[in-house]
Amino acid sequence: MIELTKLNGDTFWLNPHQIEYIEKTPDTNLFMLSGKHITVREDIPTVLERIVAYRSRIGSFKNEE
Repeated sequence: MIELTKLNGDTFWLNPHQIEYIEKTPDTNLFMLSGKHITVREDIPTVLERIVAYRSRIGSFKNEE
């Protein structure tokens, strides 16, 4: 799970495996496989860094090489 911040300042944890795509409009919007979307304070590079760090921690990249 990665920690993110809602626009109102509340933090929450998200399973990054459920993200379908990310869009900047100018807010950062995460579109989930479920069809929901979440707007967060973090910019796209920060979200991507957190996803990569999370996947490295759990060893996801070993199966994708």
